[in-house]
Amino acid sequence: MAEQRDDRDVRARPKRGWRWVRRVGYALLALVVLVPVGAFAVVDRVVDVPSTTEISARLGKVVTILYADGSEMTRMAADGANRTLIANGRIPDDVRHAVYAAEQPDFETSSDFDLGSGLAKQYLRAVTESYEDSWRREFVDFVTAHKLSSNESKDLVLTGYLDTVHFGRTAYGVVAAARMYYAKAVADLTASEAAMIAGVIRDPAKADDPVYAEARWNAVMDGMVEHGWMTRDYRAAQEFPKPVPVEESRLEPLAGPRALIQAEVLRELERKGFPVERAAQLGLVVQTTIDPKAQSAAESAVDEVMVGQPEVLRQSITAVDPAKGAVRAYWAGRDGQGADYARDTLQAPGTAFLPFDLVAALRKGIGLGAKLDGTSPRTFPGREANPVRNNGGTPSCAKECGLRAAVEQDVATVFYDLVVNQVGTVAVADAAKAAGIPASVKVSNVERELLGGHDPGSAPDGDIALGGGLTLVRPFDLAVAYGTFAAEGVRHEPYFVEKVEDTPGHLLYQHTDAARSAFDGDQVRSKAVADNVTAALKGVPGIAGIPCANRECAGKPGVQTLDAGGNSQAWMVGYTPSLAASVWVGTAEGAVALRDKTGQAVTGSGLPGLLWQRFMDRALDGTPPVAFPAPTPIGQFE
Repeated sequence: MAEQRDDRDVRARPKRGWRWVRRVGYALLALVVLVPVGAFAVVDRVVDVPSTTEISARLGKVVTILYADGSEMTRMAADGANRTLIANGRIPDDVRHAVYAAEQPDFETSSDFDLGSGLAKQYLRAVTESYEDSWRREFVDFVTAHKLSSNESKDLVLTGYLDTVHFGRTAYGVVAAARMYYAKAVADLTASEAAMIAGVIRDPAKADDPVYAEARWNAVMDGMVEHGWMTRDYRAAQEFPKPVPVEESRLEPLAGPRALIQAEVLRELERKGFPVERAAQLGLVVQTTIDPKAQSAAESAVDEVMVGQPEVLRQSITAVDPAKGAVRAYWAGRDGQGADYARDTLQAPGTAFLPFDLVAALRKGIGLGAKLDGTSPRTFPGREANPVRNNGGTPSCAKECGLRAAVEQDVATVFYDLVVNQVGTVAVADAAKAAGIPASVKVSNVERELLGGHDPGSAPDGDIALGGGLTLVRPFDLAVAYGTFAAEGVRHEPYFVEKVEDTPGHLLYQHTDAARSAFDGDQVRSKAVADNVTAALKGVPGIAGIPCANRECAGKPGVQTLDAGGNSQAWMVGYTPSLAASVWVGTAEGAVALRDKTGQAVTGSGLPGLLWQRFMDRALDGTPPVAFPAPTPIGQFE
C-alpha cells in the first residue's frame, strides 16, 4: 500500500508543477497587459492636453504690417515665430495629400492607437519642443497623442500640425513655407511644389541641399501616385520645382527711412495694448496710414534734392491727411537705426511759427488788414540793447504794415510788436497748442515741456513771437498743426495705425477720430480763424518761388537765425486742402550755420522749399485740385 501511495505522489508532482507554471504565466500576462493598461489610464488622467486652438493661440507668429492701400510693407518674426496660421483651416488638397505621402499615408483612417511616429505625435513634439529619446518619453507621447486624437478631429490635428512644423529657411508652418520657398500663398502651390515642401519636413536643415530635397520630392511624388492622389501622367510631366533663392525668400526687417515708420507703428501698437510679444502671439495684421505713393515721393525728393549736399545736413519730411490726422508719409532719417529727426528731436521753428501769432490775433478780433510798425530795427522793453531786426537787417513794409504783408515778407518787427504789446505770449502758446503742438513731449526718453518760460509753468518770453529762444517743437508736430488750418479749424490727433486684425481676420482695433474744434468752442468761429490764416498763407509759396503745380496751396518757409550770422534751422511747412507737410533741414549739432553745396546759406525757400515742392507735387499728382474756402473776414480784413 505504501508503494502505491508513493506512485500516486510521483504521478501528482508533475501536475502540481504545471499548475505553478500556469499561475506564473497568468501573473506575467497580467503584468504585460494590465500594468500598461493601468499605466495608460493613470497617464491619460494626469496628462493635460490643450486643444489645437489653445496651442495655436500661444505660438509665435508673423506680424504683418500693411500700407494704407492694403499692400504689404513688411513682415516681422522673431526666431521660431515666422509663422502665419492657415486661414480658417482651409488646407488645399494637394498640400494635404503631399504631407500624408511624406509622413503618414493612413492618417485619415488610422486608429488613435498609432504606435509609430504619427502626425499627432509629431505635432505635440513640435509644440512642446521635446525630443528626448527614452521609453518613458515615448510612452507619454503615445498617450498624449491618443488623447489629442480622441479630443480633436483629424482636420484640426492636421491643421495644427501644418501650422507648427518646421520647414527650414526659418519657416514655421506651411503658410510661411509656401512664401519662403516659392513666394506664393499656400493656396497657389502646385501639387509638385507641395510635394517638395512636404518632403523636407523630415530634415528641414537639409532643405536647401538640392540632392536631398530632390530625393525627398521624388519619394513624395511617388507616394502620391501610389495612393491615388496624383495621376501618373502628371507625375511623368514634372521636373523638380526649384525653390526661389534663399536671399529672395529671407524675412528681412525694414531698413533705411521705412524702419523708422515701423518703429512708430510698434510704439503706437504698444500704446493700444499690443506690445510686440502679444502682437507675435496673435499674429497681427496691422494696416497703417502710410500711403506708398506719398512715401515714395518723400524718399525720391530727398534722394534728388539732397544729392551732393554737405553730409552734415539732416532733414525730415512729415505729411498728414488734414481730414483725419492720418500720417501719409514719414521720412525721419536715412539710417533706420539712427536718430529720428521728425519725432525725437526739438528744433526752433523760427518764422515758420508766425501763423500762430496770427491765430492769437484773430482770436482777439485783430484782422489781417491791421497795421503795425514794420520799420527795422526796433527796440522793445527788455530788448533795448538787442533790437529786433527784420530779415536782412534792412527796413521793410514801412511804418504801417498790414499783417498779411508782414507774413509774406517775414517782417519780424511787426510780429514782435503784435505779440508783446497786443495779444501776449501766452495767447501765442495757447494758439499753437490748440492747433496741435503738444504741451509736452518725450524726446530721447526725457519728458520736455514745450512753449513755456525759463521756469516750469512760467509764461514764454517775447522770443515766441519769432519762434526762437525757448520755442522748440518737433518737425512732426508742425505738420499736424498746419493740418488744422487745412482742416478749417478742426483738430485731428495724428496716428499711424488704422486697424488691427488677428490672423483669422477678427477686427481687434479700429482707429476712431477724436476730432474737435481747435480755435473756438464754436466751430463756425474756429473755421473763420483757420480760413483767415489760410488766406494770409495762400500767396506765400508763390512769392517764395515754390508754388504747387496746378493747385492752390498755402504755407510758410522759415529760418532760425544765429546771433553770429547764418541760419541754424530752415523750414518749409505748408498744405493743400488734402495734404499738409512739414520739411525741416538742420544738423545733428544744432547751432551750426547751414550751407548748401554752393556755399550759400540755407533758407526756407531753398533746400526745404525744394524738398516740400517736389514732395507735394508728386504725392498729389493725379488727384483732383481742391480750392480753399473763401474766408469769413475777421476784423480789418484788407
